[in-house]
Amino acid sequence: MNGAHHVSHDHFVQFYRADEPLLNRNVASFFWDALLRGDGLLVIATPERRESLSNHLTHLGADVALAQREGQLAMLDAQSSLLRFMVDGVPVWEAFEQAILDALQLAIPRTPQGGVCAYGEMVGVLWEAGETEAAIQLEEYWNKLLRRGGIRLFCGYPIDVFAKDFRRDRIDDVLSAHTHVLPTGPNGDLSDVLNRAIEEFLGSRAGELRQAMKAHASCCGLSLPEAERAILWLRSNLPDDAEQILASAREHYEASHVA
Repeated sequence: MNGAHHVSHDHFVQFYRADEPLLNRNVASFFWDALLRGDGLLVIATPERRESLSNHLTHLGADVALAQREGQLAMLDAQSSLLRFMVDGVPVWEAFEQAILDALQLAIPRTPQGGVCAYGEMVGVLWEAGETEAAIQLEEYWNKLLRRGGIRLFCGYPIDVFAKDFRRDRIDDVLSAHTHVLPTGPNGDLSDVLNRAIEEFLGSRAGELRQAMKAHASCCGLSLPEAERAILWLRSNLPDDAEQILASAREHYEASHVA
């Protein structure tokens, strides 16, 4: 990858189960920007995701078929890619390195300064299958490659921010493996519905709760969107109330995002 060292090696993650259409739009925008820069594009995803991303990129103005023919865009299957380096349910570094380096060679930048932007869904496939330790190991392997420079990686996890699985002890390793967490809701929508649910459930106590969450935000050091950070705080500090608050927030969110 000539000139790849000029490109950032950010590592993004989005928890998409509560709003999968938003994930598709965000990944498409990530790739559209990369196309305009002249970067190579690599997609390692399920067939459904690959089709959705192709449709979104076309809608944005990209000629997906041309980008593939010219070698700027490569699309690979997540499950088939996993088979290249998983042994007895565990990723093997040497095989992973070879498989990903081979894949990266298929995504050719159009400028000397270009790098590769990748969307990887293999970790999501593992997570959904209950292979959470393998998913985290795979993230560590990705980070080992990212430190070489020239790659920006976007990961998607089938985790629902409204559900019980979205709590610190469950996702801390996922958070630690990434440099940026993208919001579940666009334009502050998740914060809006969460605040509405808190007001409905706690009434006059809502202000006191927000102060406690704000104090936590200033000392915890987590680089998280406001709403996701607030949900984790609720799960840790008010687990009983959190169930009702988040159930209400989900209803408001889904009602405001009817397709």
